[in-house]
Amino acid sequence: MRKIKKNDLVSFDTDLIGPYGYCSDISRSWVCGGKPNDKQRRLYSKAYEQIQHNISVLSAGMSFREVSKKCWKIPEEFVSHRYKTLIHGVGLADEYPNIKHWDQFKSYGYDGLIEPGMTLCVESFIGTEGGREGVKLEEQVIITENGLELLSTYPYELDML
Repeated sequence: MRKIKKNDLVSFDTDLIGPYGYCSDISRSWVCGGKPNDKQRRLYSKAYEQIQHNISVLSAGMSFREVSKKCWKIPEEFVSHRYKTLIHGVGLADEYPNIKHWDQFKSYGYDGLIEPGMTLCVESFIGTEGGREGVKLEEQVIITENGLELLSTYPYELDML
């Protein structure tokens, strides 16, 4: 609840409705007007690692339970501020399926199958308890018979990796 200053880390989550009512949902983070410091690079690198790993486990025919179990294990220092969902669907509506973290799957998750044609958003928020900054990244993919196709085209901040 303050003005953004030079060297602040800024995140943007689109959640927008586009042509024909389809939802598009990607997130990126940047350093405002400066170079990232080591802490910002570390947060960004961890969020990027989570996104890339979780995309790599997705394939048609997997159960939501199996996906949850194979997803990146968030280091303890980031668990309290993690994003509540690992992966969610997107289309004319947002959020189905909603794949929960493995440690919450039994209480809050439900099973189903990853199927060709599903459009999924892979999410990450990395920040620490009491920390001043965090990184939000999100990619949108479509599941195909032969793997997946990345639908997001906005680049990552490679100088933050």
